Amino acid sequence: MTEPYAVPDMDELLAQVRKQTEEVQRIQRTVEAMEVTAASRQNEVTVTLRGDGRFTSVDIDQRAIREFDARTLSEIVLEAVNAGLQKLAEASSAKFAPVIEASRSPQ
Repeated sequence: MTEPYAVPDMDELLAQVRKQTEEVQRIQRTVEAMEVTAASRQNEVTVTLRGDGRFTSVDIDQRAIREFDARTLSEIVLEAVNAGLQKLAEASSAKFAPVIEASRSPQ
């Protein structure tokens, strides 16, 4: 039985916080180093972005440039960009999931 008014060991708590902070920083570096590629539904546009959210390329199929007007092409580009951002969010969440789960479980 634990004592209801027991004072937690502060050194132990600080060590746990440091460990979790280091783990979060390590995962953040991993996420920032990731590179994600996504495309529009028909693959007319492909985008690549880094884990920090910066796009490194937007590739547009030459046939799409000839086939679509500017408005339609911009919608296709937005579709690919949003797919890339969604994919990055999912990958980031997957990387952080173990830390989030560990913080929810009782110590």
